[in-house]
Amino acid sequence: QVQLVESGGGLVQPGASLRLSCAASGSISSLNAMGWYRQAPGKERELVASITRPFSTTNYADSVKGRFTISRDNAQNTVYLQMNSLKPEDKAIYYCNAKLRGGAWRVDDYWGEGTQVTVSS
Repeated sequence: QVQLVESGGGLVQPGASLRLSCAASGSISSLNAMGWYRQAPGKERELVASITRPFSTTNYADSVKGRFTISRDNAQNTVYLQMNSLKPEDKAIYYCNAKLRGGAWRVDDYWGEGTQVTVSS
């Protein structure tokens, strides 16, 4: 089993910055990728950013490119999402995601409970 605990959300003004953190624990020896998703009211959950191992390939949604940066602290099994130049459109619940190899042909997904990000003047 894998546990993901997010932190760092809050209420900020447009143009401000936040850094989200996600700490992974449990059976994480087969961790392949981690990422951040977000879901706004009435909308589908969407991928914000992801990072893979061992080569740390990153991917970003077009809406956040140039503003958000995902990074990983391997020693602490933690992934971060640095969010700069926040916009009201970024308001959502942000969820940490981890993908683990569960077998030869299976990848298991794990989710955190989410952290609220609100951007409002």
